Amino acid sequence: MITHAHGDHARPGSATYLAAAPGMGVLSHRLPKARIESLGYGETRRIGEVDVSFHPAGHVLGSAQVRIEHRGEVWVVSGDFKRQADPTCAPFEPVRCHTFITEATFALPIYRWPDTSRVAAEIAAWWQENAEAGRASVLCAYSLGKAQRLLAALAPHAVGRTLRTHGAIEAINEVYRRCGVALPATRRLEPTFRGSLAGELILAPPAAFGSHWMRQVGRAEVGFASGWMLLPDRLRRGSFDRGFVVSDHADWMDLLRTVREAGAERVLSTHGYASAFARFLSERGIEAAVLGAESGGDSAESAQAKNRQLQLPLPENPRAVAARAVAGIPGWLLDECQAVVGDLAETLELLPKAGEAAGGPAEPC
Repeated sequence: MITHAHGDHARPGSATYLAAAPGMGVLSHRLPKARIESLGYGETRRIGEVDVSFHPAGHVLGSAQVRIEHRGEVWVVSGDFKRQADPTCAPFEPVRCHTFITEATFALPIYRWPDTSRVAAEIAAWWQENAEAGRASVLCAYSLGKAQRLLAALAPHAVGRTLRTHGAIEAINEVYRRCGVALPATRRLEPTFRGSLAGELILAPPAAFGSHWMRQVGRAEVGFASGWMLLPDRLRRGSFDRGFVVSDHADWMDLLRTVREAGAERVLSTHGYASAFARFLSERGIEAAVLGAESGGDSAESAQAKNRQLQLPLPENPRAVAARAVAGIPGWLLDECQAVVGDLAETLELLPKAGEAAGGPAEPC
């Protein structure tokens, strides 16, 4: 069972694949020789002794959560998901369950996403600045999902203009259009192109940055659209001229909201900051642990041991007091956030202010 068509999930080698029907186009494009079966969202199939169904995850076109029911007990695997509005795919649908397996890619309170329309306006302004300076604008974004979402968001800023795209992105654009997704006019930038691209906006995958393909672009600024661009140091290390905060994963607030809406008795987290998320939920009275250690995270036993340590009486320290005053979070979580950001002042600036955090004092998360 495949949640979506990104390469870290849809891998070749299986005899048969089962996926959500809206994702058949992109999945067949990524796995052209595979035998793929499909289910519509909400449609149930019996496999052995369990009933399985797919439900929208809002990550990319055709992405899905997997609901598994056995003798009245329900587990849901989130796969990758987001809660922000995206006209290029079905929106996330909360599914009630007993056990919820969730991704935790951005499970720290420093990760809070701005509105996509606001970011699109920032990109358009950057594009205009470069055009006035006689430069091209190259915007790096993942070929499947992120690029199409950005194109849709940029449509109001590109009326009467044709956006250019790298071939890898244009190939996915064509699949999206065949699936009925509306995108603005785009034109593939062929490797044989010769001419000026000054004033143009070109979408390319991150792998194109610094490649031979980039040489034909000429004088340009390069931006990168990613949730990781929220962190100033990511921009500096990546050597991009501009960073734009757009993610196809749930941020901290939406992770907490989703756990609450799932109503699960137990939450298992995986990928990203899984240990921190499990620890935070445990402190809020939810049975939570990390799912396995295959990706280098803590085992469930290790996470449970950390949770037991939380019950020991520890002396207050100024950092813990400051963390609660600023964002209503425990001191250890402030330390986790600062370890990622690197600077305390920048960390405090990124954190939600007290009272803003999802699931305030009256709710478990």
